[in-house]
Amino acid sequence: MVVIFVSFGMQKFTLQSAQGIAQFITNSPFISWLSIFGLRGEAYVLGVAEFAIAALLAAGSFSPVLSAVGSFMGVVTFAITWSFFFTTPGVVTWSLSSDPMAWNLTGEFLFKDIVLLCVCAVLFLASLPRSAIRLRTG
Repeated sequence: MVVIFVSFGMQKFTLQSAQGIAQFITNSPFISWLSIFGLRGEAYVLGVAEFAIAALLAAGSFSPVLSAVGSFMGVVTFAITWSFFFTTPGVVTWSLSSDPMAWNLTGEFLFKDIVLLCVCAVLFLASLPRSAIRLRTG
């Protein structure tokens, strides 16, 4: 997950990525406020957040509390990303063909995020008992 978040974070610092995610941000009820930073600024904010999550997950090898925080932030990140599936127009194209629901490229891009959300949830749940023990014992 660390490599994935670093990779996603690095992409946010390119113009192509900033332009690509703009439609999702604009239509999101959760992060549309990021548009106050402008096209590049909103991508930079997300990139920095993804780098922070990667750092917390990496530090989680040494600190269960940091692992819990980083993995929870990952769950929130992918839950918001998955919400784009429902809030961005044109993600799913309905068809009367043999395929009842034809996914366009945007929908396929978002579909992988449900798997990543689940991975972060498993990491979060796995770090909770260790975090609780660490907090109680000092």
